[in-house]
Amino acid sequence: MQRVPRNGSATQDRFGSTFGHASILPCMGAPLLAGCRGAQSMLDPAGPSASAIAVVWWWMLGVALVVLVGVVTAWFLSMRPRAAMDPARARRVERRFLIGGGLLLPTVSVTALLIFGSPAGFHQLPLPGGQAAALRVEAIGHQWWWEIRYSNGRSVRNELRLPAGRPVDVHTKSGDVIHSFWVPALGGKLDAVPGRTLVVRLQGDRLGTYRGQCAEFCGVGHAHMTMTATVMEPAAFDAWLQDGINENINATGTQ
Repeated sequence: MQRVPRNGSATQDRFGSTFGHASILPCMGAPLLAGCRGAQSMLDPAGPSASAIAVVWWWMLGVALVVLVGVVTAWFLSMRPRAAMDPARARRVERRFLIGGGLLLPTVSVTALLIFGSPAGFHQLPLPGGQAAALRVEAIGHQWWWEIRYSNGRSVRNELRLPAGRPVDVHTKSGDVIHSFWVPALGGKLDAVPGRTLVVRLQGDRLGTYRGQCAEFCGVGHAHMTMTATVMEPAAFDAWLQDGINENINATGTQ
């Protein structure tokens, strides 16, 4: 805390004199940057959908910082000693702040966000007349696990495999309550709603294994409702998918 002497002026405390208050926020925020990378980071995209979302996020962060700097600057300028204004001029200044800060700034910001951000969603929508997806997958949410079904009948648990460079339409649904299908490194999230089928298009361009998570609270086991999403070489993926067909044939023959 700061000591206030009798003359009304504030004296600097020992912590501030040693480190400087200006350095506190950067020092506290630097460790948080470690969360920008990793298997479950939307800021470390591995495909076009996730890249478009990340670009929008960085632009929003940049604009927010500019607005923050502007507001703080205006705050400091407003505390400067100045001569009293006459009532007519004071009303004009208030009107400028109300129109500029209360009407124009929000309108321009929201309009720019819609114009700039909306196209990012097109990457993950199977729009009519667009490119047909190379693969269709069903992701069925259960309490508390994911059932992934492929078009050839292969079914796996908590594991999604995709061929690199190919669009994949994930048809999400739920067998009990509302879940939310989300692999941050590959694209946006989509709710899995009982009785409905919703579709999100994903594509992985960078080989690797990423982490998916149910993003909708769905019960006591929600935190453990995760999956692995593996982006494979197309040839390796085709071989893996063919193995599933062979397994089904062998299982049928055994029966």
